[in-house]
Amino acid sequence: MPTVDLVADLGEGFGAYSIGDDKALLDIVSSANIACGFHAGDPDIMNATVTECVRKGVGIGAHPSFPDLRGFGRRAMDLTAEEVRNDVVYQLGALTAFAAYHGASVSHLAPHGRLGNLVATRADYAQAVADAAVRVDPGLIVLAQDGELANAAAERGLPVAIVGIADRAYQEDGTLVPRSQPGAVIHDPAAIVERTVRMVCEGFIQTASGSDIPISADTVLLHGDNPGAVELARLIRAELVAAGVTIAPLAQVLAAKQKVS
Repeated sequence: MPTVDLVADLGEGFGAYSIGDDKALLDIVSSANIACGFHAGDPDIMNATVTECVRKGVGIGAHPSFPDLRGFGRRAMDLTAEEVRNDVVYQLGALTAFAAYHGASVSHLAPHGRLGNLVATRADYAQAVADAAVRVDPGLIVLAQDGELANAAAERGLPVAIVGIADRAYQEDGTLVPRSQPGAVIHDPAAIVERTVRMVCEGFIQTASGSDIPISADTVLLHGDNPGAVELARLIRAELVAAGVTIAPLAQVLAAKQKVS
């Protein structure tokens, strides 16, 4: 039976403002994408989130973004590839320092928001992110959708983990339907759970047009900033376990995958 990681975007508050119930999600997930200050997060929040990840044995991941605090990293920005690379190095460096302070390390990198969407299709951005990752830590796992970033990371010898996002609609080419379009986000809990179990156990996900496309998800992204998100995350984990799926941090997932191959 398959082994899969469960990951959520955490530490996405700022100052006195908080988003999502990180404490509850840390009891459900096996890995965390931690905001690094550009779309959300600040030094205090980063430190607190890393502290809890270490205490609960949750894998620590960097969640770099465009420098778009006001827009939560969801707006396109006219940056050069060099700027993207430097921004990723900056954010990864910050989280790496917090992890080291707590006797831990950053295990993976997962671009956030609009940057995360663009690196799937823009080769120059994908190469910039992959270059940042491999020069900082050649063992860093890169979380990506199938596409340019996954290819660029693999070309540089970086381990790659494919992320499945069950509450987002997919297009025929495997990219996500943009949030600006109707139906981009799926809200029906039953549909999300069914899509997740099918994605992990059968290797397929239904697109917005109704056809099936193959997907090999090493990790499932659980969104934690929606009403009922924690309850949904618990249900997804419970249904996966009931289906015989083992939940484990990314490094274990990739090791199990390599052993089978």
